[in-house]
Amino acid sequence: MSEAEDEALLSAYARTLAEAIESALPRWIERCVTRYAVIEGALVPAVARVSGAALAEVMPTVRALLFADVDQQRMNPLALLRASVRFPTTVLDELGASPPDRDEFARRNFPEDRYGLTPASFADVDPTLHEPGLVWGAAKAHVVLQRRRAEGLR
Repeated sequence: MSEAEDEALLSAYARTLAEAIESALPRWIERCVTRYAVIEGALVPAVARVSGAALAEVMPTVRALLFADVDQQRMNPLALLRASVRFPTTVLDELGASPPDRDEFARRNFPEDRYGLTPASFADVDPTLHEPGLVWGAAKAHVVLQRRRAEGLR
């Protein structure tokens, strides 16, 4: 395949992953909140509010990252989702939920995540993200390796 064909495939995989993240993000926020609180009446608007805010803030950043040239990508979309724990945390704080005990690693590496919500993988956000995340990552790695080979670096 040519470089242009590889990049076109990567772009298609990026689009699929972005759409999957956009679909999964509100469900993940709701699951995070319901893990520590029963969602009833007044809480539904709070979850909807933070889900909307998360989509409005996170998705442009996710798309910008996924569609940036691979040599300009300094993080991955999972890192952006990890930073999104502040959205369900807001609702849990408003509810007065009690944060669980967390180990030293979690406290040190994710100090803002008082409830232990940080996803370790795409599948932790939603199982539907596993395959598109894996495929996108493999396609990105392929494009990077092909470029380095063409530059005589691999």
